[in-house]
Amino acid sequence: MTPPTAFVDRLPKSELHIHIEGSLEPELMLALARRNEIRLPYDSVEALRHAYDFRNLQDFLDLYYQGMSVLRTEQDFYDLTWAYFARVAAQKVGYVELFFDPQGHTSRGVALEAVLDGIDRARADAAEKLNLKSRVIMCFLRHLDEADAERALDAALAHTGRIAGVGLDSSEVGHPPGKFKNVFRRARQEGFHLVAHAGEEGPPAYVWEALDVLGVDRIDHGNRAMEDEALVRRLAADRMALTVCPLSNLRLCGVRDLREHPLKRMLDKGLFVTVNSDDPAYFGGYVGENYSAIQSALGLADAEMRIIARNGFAASFMADEEKKAALAAFDRAVA
Repeated sequence: MTPPTAFVDRLPKSELHIHIEGSLEPELMLALARRNEIRLPYDSVEALRHAYDFRNLQDFLDLYYQGMSVLRTEQDFYDLTWAYFARVAAQKVGYVELFFDPQGHTSRGVALEAVLDGIDRARADAAEKLNLKSRVIMCFLRHLDEADAERALDAALAHTGRIAGVGLDSSEVGHPPGKFKNVFRRARQEGFHLVAHAGEEGPPAYVWEALDVLGVDRIDHGNRAMEDEALVRRLAADRMALTVCPLSNLRLCGVRDLREHPLKRMLDKGLFVTVNSDDPAYFGGYVGENYSAIQSALGLADAEMRIIARNGFAASFMADEEKKAALAAFDRAVA
């Protein structure tokens, strides 16, 4: 087997599970706070990084929403998104489907147009300058009620050409997917692709609900599906993509050690798994670091890493001809 870093460094990659707000590095967070005259309870990069000692998902979310407060203008969202694209392009990422949380911004008085305009300007520059293509998925915050999600969807309908899908994120436990069945049904009718976080901290029942009540096209995370053999068989039979985030699972204490991560067992069970970074500024690594870390921890063969990387393009929401071309290009690159 090629040393992990050498192999994954040259492997073409995509990313399907990245919260753009979660790519806000401490240096940029503090710079935007100064630019927008926002006071944070941290006076240095070191103090901010020291706060990244999470015991669970909620610990992280508390800091995540605090960091989000520095994002105010179109330029802020451009700077955030461009910084992410520039970093991952250097890791041979050529395609991204990025998440953003509209409710986390509009509730602070930030216009949806400012968010989308900044992100879209960075996407256009990434396509032209980095040869990196992307799509956008807006996520509903599951700790809020469905009526709030309905309002977010109403606002998004004016921008359907700019948003490829809708998702479901934030605090999972106590907020089952079925809570959002009506807004997801309406989003499907409006032509959006559907994804949902399920089985990160929530039980396998949440994955079943995401499949059968929401009718999702992909499961984000899905780790705890491995506790239910019938569910594993269902996911394999349906070839349902899972967007797995190893370093996130480690930092949020979903696993105590990457050597205990279920990704190898997922592969052995025939599941359609991809590797992603989730919130890389907070969890210690972008997609390249996730690839290297999980290959090293689990002793995955280069052939298994190649399958995972190819799955990322196959599980994307590209149009059929675009996907066919992307997969052909991937195969040529790794031949």
